[in-house]
Parts: sequence; structure tokens; C-alpha cells
Amino acid sequence: MAYTTIDNPELYFQCKIFTGTGSSLALTLDGDTDMQPDLVWVKARTSGVYTNNHGLFDAVRGVGKAVESNRNVAEQNAPEGVTAFGSDGFTLGTDGTWNESSLTAVAWCWKESATAGFDIVTYTGNGTDDTDISHNLSATPKMIMVKNRDAADDWQVYHGANTSSPETDYLVLNETDATADAADRWSDEAPTSSVFTLGDADEVNTDTEDYIAYCFAEKQGFSKFGSYAGNANANGVFIYTGFKPAFFICKRADATVVNSWNIFDNKRNTFNETNCFVEADTSDAEDCASGGIDFLSNGIKIRTASARFNQSSSTYIYIAFAEAPFVNSNGVPCNAR
Repeated sequence: MAYTTIDNPELYFQCKIFTGTGSSLALTLDGDTDMQPDLVWVKARTSGVYTNNHGLFDAVRGVGKAVESNRNVAEQNAPEGVTAFGSDGFTLGTDGTWNESSLTAVAWCWKESATAGFDIVTYTGNGTDDTDISHNLSATPKMIMVKNRDAADDWQVYHGANTSSPETDYLVLNETDATADAADRWSDEAPTSSVFTLGDADEVNTDTEDYIAYCFAEKQGFSKFGSYAGNANANGVFIYTGFKPAFFICKRADATVVNSWNIFDNKRNTFNETNCFVEADTSDAEDCASGGIDFLSNGIKIRTASARFNQSSSTYIYIAFAEAPFVNSNGVPCNAR
């Protein structure tokens, strides 16, 4: 019986917490295994002098170029953002958005790899409906996040567990909006193991404008992209992932309310409950009062009746990456927290 495709998740995902210095800061990842990241997503945890927007930096676009999950602005020239992708970490420059002196911050880091189900795709729009964009996952994407690099267009998110026909729908990463139905995003065509399809919406396919797409396929024992129904009970739902989580995002998908894209990880809370989260769609500081989930050896348990995470009969989508598979390829189970 195959329990996992990846025994060591640290090869492909690691989380780093740090304190800013205001000076050039070389950061080494904490895992036992070296990992050169291809995507670094940075967010300050506390409030300071600067507006602490999220910053997503990747090795495909190159250093010094940021897109911000909480804003619809075009790609930002950020020469003092991430200035290098190292063999086991990354270097931040002096930009106070991500490296303000004395501010605590967090970075989530991914390695681009078909093995781990992650591909970074850049493309130029042509304004034509039913346009296929190639990817290198060799598997069908379960989530795609697209941002127009040249214009102030909202982030567009495809999530494979969003609705019964996810290719007809989209979510907006920088907003709290509910799922919307529009054929001009994905041309009402499901992605395949080689391409994803675009409509002619400006947000995904304006003629001559450049885009970045982060594409994720699900890998047993390493990543999971699913949905759950809330029960409004402090003894909330259990979400089986097949691994002990290192990273978790949940978002209410069926209503436009103050229910943000809530990001948890295993570094800011090392014991249960995992109650500290930041919101992908705001520049707000970390919230450690409103959370309430457990990271278990095989999934996530919701521990709050809050509508943000657990409204009765409401639908929530989630994104999760592993700290360790529930059972490795040798049949050895992982320990609980």
C-alpha cells in the first residue's frame, strides 16, 4: 500500500520565522534537509512603520520583483525585497515592508518540482478565449493562482474542490468575495495534466500583458486541496489530509463576508492549539486571538465555532502542505504534536 509519494516534505516546503533587522539579512531554513526555494512568500507578523503587505518572490521572474497577495496592484519593483535565493534559504534586502528592524515575520518557501506538484508559469496574454497555457506538472492542477503583472487586476484562483464544476468558477485572493461564476476566467474547461485553459477576462488574458501563475497538483502525503462543511460547533470538523500539516489556508467560499484567506503554519505555534494566523488578503498583523485549530498527525481539527472557520453548513476551501506524511513509504507513522 502506498502511503506517500514524498517521505521528506522538507525537500519541497519549509516555513521560516525571523526578526527583521533593516539591513541585508541572509536567512537559513530550519529543516534538517537543505532546500533552495523557488517561491518565497513573506509577511510581517507585527505592525510597524511600514504598511506590511505580503510579498511573493520567485526564481522564475527573478529577484527584486514582488507580487502582493493582499493587493491587486501590478508587479512591484522591489530591489530590496528578496535579493537572492540561496542553497538553503534566501536573502532579504533593506525594504521595511518585509524586513523592518525588530519586527517579527514569517516566510513560506516552496521548491518548484513536478515531484512535489508545483510549477511556476509565466505567460503573455493574447486576449483570446479558449487559450491553452502549458505547465510542467505532469498531473492535473488542483489549484492555480494567477496575477496580471502589468496591471491592477485582481488575483484569480482556480480551486479544484471549490464547487462541483470548479472550472466554471473562480475566487479572488486579494478579496473576501464568495465564489463567482464566469466563463471568461477558465473558459469553462477543466485543467489537464499538460495545460490549463484561459478565457478572455483582463484578469487572466489581456493581449500583450504578462502574467504569473502558481500551479499546484495534489501529492499523496504531501499536499491536499479540498473543502469541508462547517458545523458551528467548538468541537468542529476533522479534515483528513493524510499528513501532519506544516501549512494550512482556509477560506469560506459560499458567502461574501469578513472571512479572509486565513494562513496557519507549524512554526508560529509549535503546540496545539494552533491559533495564530495571518490573512492573505490584508496587510494586517498576525491574529492570535480568533483562531483555534489543531494540527494532527493525519489532518486538521477545527476547534472553534467562529463563522470565519466553521459556519454551519457553509463551504470552506482549504490548502495544506505537510510537515510529515501520516505513514512514510516504509510504513512508519509520524508522531503527533
